[in-house]
Amino acid sequence: MFLHVFVLFILLSGGLTSTLFASTERGNHLLGEAGGAQGIAGVAGPEGAPGLAGAAALQGIQGIPGIPGAPGLLDFSDFYTLAGSITPVAGGTPYPFLADGPTNGVITRLGPDTFQLPAIGTYLVQFQASLTPASGTINQMQLQLNGTPIADSLVQSSATIQVVGMSYVTTTSPNSILSVINPTAIAETLTPNAGAAGTNAVSAHLMIIRIQ
Repeated sequence: MFLHVFVLFILLSGGLTSTLFASTERGNHLLGEAGGAQGIAGVAGPEGAPGLAGAAALQGIQGIPGIPGAPGLLDFSDFYTLAGSITPVAGGTPYPFLADGPTNGVITRLGPDTFQLPAIGTYLVQFQASLTPASGTINQMQLQLNGTPIADSLVQSSATIQVVGMSYVTTTSPNSILSVINPTAIAETLTPNAGAAGTNAVSAHLMIIRIQ
């Protein structure tokens, strides 16, 4: 009986081994035909960071505004006299300016010592004369507008020197009348010649320029 069991074990073992071997061989054969098991798919990489935005364009530099031009002269006239033959100018009367210098023809004379400002506006008035004072007196000159002395235009000297004045004069009516007067009570003498023994007549000027 033991023998029978042993033989049976041998037969069963052989059959199992054959079966296992046959199964293994067939499995290997199937794996070979299939080309091997499929690999596991790789994990997707992270998305890249977004690119930096481009820098904004620089704003253009604003141009510098132009400098306003200075106003030009509107009207002008120069009146003068050569004093070699001028008689003394009595107190309260105008000094004469007998000749016409450069002018644009708008500011004109009405006589030897009165001058017309046709437009309402502001005028720069400059005047000068060489005066010889009487003993113990002073020399004075002053602007007068429409018969009224202009208080802030009075100038004077106390020797035989040139008297110089300049003022802004603003008119409020057209065709105003301007003159340069001797505001003293004593006659003033225009110095006739340059130097003690000079023969050249000394000039006196009245310049009127409208600026506004």
